[in-house]
Amino acid sequence: MTTPTAVITGAASGIGRALAEALHAKGTRLVLADVDADALSATATRLGATGVVTDVADPDAMTALAEQAPRARLICLNAGIVGRSLGAPWEVPPGDWDRVFGVNVGGVVNGLRAFVPKLLATGEPAHVLITASLAGLAVFPGGGAYGPSKHAVTAVAQHAAMALAGTPVRVSMICPALVATGMSAEGVEPGVVAENALRAVDDGVFAVLPAEWEDAVIAQAERIVSGQQPVPPVPRQD
Repeated sequence: MTTPTAVITGAASGIGRALAEALHAKGTRLVLADVDADALSATATRLGATGVVTDVADPDAMTALAEQAPRARLICLNAGIVGRSLGAPWEVPPGDWDRVFGVNVGGVVNGLRAFVPKLLATGEPAHVLITASLAGLAVFPGGGAYGPSKHAVTAVAQHAAMALAGTPVRVSMICPALVATGMSAEGVEPGVVAENALRAVDDGVFAVLPAEWEDAVIAQAERIVSGQQPVPPVPRQD
């Protein structure tokens, strides 16, 4: 039996590293990508994986990554950044908008462009797992370019899923709230997010978000539809 292969971007830390560890435990061959060469090397060496230094915002770099993993059937488009400025839209410098969208949205679009045609050409079952965010389903005050970029990611994920309907390639997206990574000092452990994400892949679930935030996402959409002014979302208190 051929050993399954997975590609993970943003694999040197946080959710990406947790995905790599979980898949390694399942015996999956790993091709790991990250822009941080030292951290990537350490993770790849520890897991016996192939490490490819990659800036996901660069389409050519993502094409080169795909060439390193011709047999991959699970593509985890996970790389993301918060940005330096977390203020209101007009307070965020142009360079911050460009870089955050380049990594968060460009990383997904470039990944789809590099991998999906190859996946379709095999005619075999495959899966694309996209790391979005709760901030891509609900709007929070502040956060700079991060939230808007993740809203674009959730739209791209839905578009891709519709376009791939009827093919052997499935799409899932995870929309976690705060995760204890380099982006946040508090939140759920990355391993928990990775476990939920891989369960969604196995079960064919499209979107995963924290249950306590489901009502808030719906409430914000209802306010928009009814023409009301938006208000910050609040999680359900059980």
